[in-house]
Amino acid sequence: MTDAVRTNLTTIAAPYGREIRLEDVAYESGMRLLRTTIREGRRFTILEIDTRSARAWGEAMIRWAEDAGDAGQPDGPDRPPI
Repeated sequence: MTDAVRTNLTTIAAPYGREIRLEDVAYESGMRLLRTTIREGRRFTILEIDTRSARAWGEAMIRWAEDAGDAGQPDGPDRPPI
């Protein structure tokens, strides 16, 4: 792909030393994607998704988080992003 402008949106410290980074990636063509980078030790998984996929994924995560409550919080319910 061509050069793109990347804007960091947030970095989240996840359980067990994992890190989730979200970036807005704007390509010269005008296309914008959400780049999700998940770091697990030395392993990286990178996904670039469109707005429809991002919305569906986000809504599914919100539904899960509301249903799970604090049950899935190994570091406490108010752990801030890094």
